[in-house]
Amino acid sequence: MKESVNIFQSQREFHVFVANSFSDLLRLKKEGDLKAFNELLLKAMPEVRRYVQKNLNRAVVKGKIDRNRYKADDIIDQLFIEVYDHLDEINNKNELHPWMFRKVDELLETIFVDEEYDALFLENIDTYSKPEWESMQEKFTTDGDGDLIMNEELDDISYAKDDYVLNHIFVGDDDQKVILQLDKELGAENIRKHSAMVLYHMPGQMRRVFELFTEHQFDIAEIAKIHNTTVQEIESLLKAARKSLRASFTQRYLD
Repeated sequence: MKESVNIFQSQREFHVFVANSFSDLLRLKKEGDLKAFNELLLKAMPEVRRYVQKNLNRAVVKGKIDRNRYKADDIIDQLFIEVYDHLDEINNKNELHPWMFRKVDELLETIFVDEEYDALFLENIDTYSKPEWESMQEKFTTDGDGDLIMNEELDDISYAKDDYVLNHIFVGDDDQKVILQLDKELGAENIRKHSAMVLYHMPGQMRRVFELFTEHQFDIAEIAKIHNTTVQEIESLLKAARKSLRASFTQRYLD
């Protein structure tokens, strides 16, 4: 639990760092100091780049793009240009980080069409038997669908551990025992593998909303700006993602 708190704190502190870079970026642009501008902006990019890489990985395993055709760094390079060209249009420092995520979403959308997802998987998520879950997990891994995603997530030292994931799925007052039970019986890696498989099958926007809220620590209003939609729509998508993940853990491991 302590690690979970540290991750929350670290993510929020990074949001503050990006926000506090805004005035310096404006000044460096005004001074025409492109080298210093890029050096400072690079320090604000790690979370955006991780977000881009994960979405490219999923597009590859879903067959939307060729493995070697697009690189995260190419999209980040384009983002540098977008930030420099449009920095003056950002209203205040707190909008800079959400704006960058919204911009890379737009850039990604030009690369691949809307993702397909398995509607039947989500519709039947609370009816699968334990053997069916094991079969799906094995297929997800052995067919290579999950390898690229899991390598990215497991190798990412900034990715949250198991209690961080579960705390966003089991949010009721009486759910602490459930979290402790799953943590004890499964461990961090198995919890993340199961979560990755379920998220993989979700509609793209639903999955990204959940990950922006949990991994990147944006609040509901910020995510609404990133997706250019309403707070109510984001709340609905987050609720649906949480419901599907909760049902999957309950059905597979607790029933």
